[in-house]
Amino acid sequence: MEITSTIPVTLTAGAITEIRKLMAADGFDKTQVLRVGVKGGGCSGMTYILGFDHKTDKDQEFAIDGITCAMDKSHEIYLLGMQVDWQDGLNNRGFTFKNPNASATCGCGTSFAV
Repeated sequence: MEITSTIPVTLTAGAITEIRKLMAADGFDKTQVLRVGVKGGGCSGMTYILGFDHKTDKDQEFAIDGITCAMDKSHEIYLLGMQVDWQDGLNNRGFTFKNPNASATCGCGTSFAV
């Protein structure tokens, strides 16, 4: 695993608060870190991954405001500069992704093309 001093993605204050709530829940596996990544599929070709997982030797590790994060090194090309936010509105509740690398996104906001 590679530990990097650059932060490939950012989390807004709202996202940090929500992630900390999830991490403070009873039964949370403290051996897991926040995984940020992509996978094939979705309306526009690729879908974002945001969840808790164990680190692997393919990952780069970074920390955002004390939250340890991991991302497969090969995903940085798709996610560099992305911002993760938390929306808690009447019509939209959940994590949102603002990705400067996306050439197209879909209406659900979790799928993109490069």
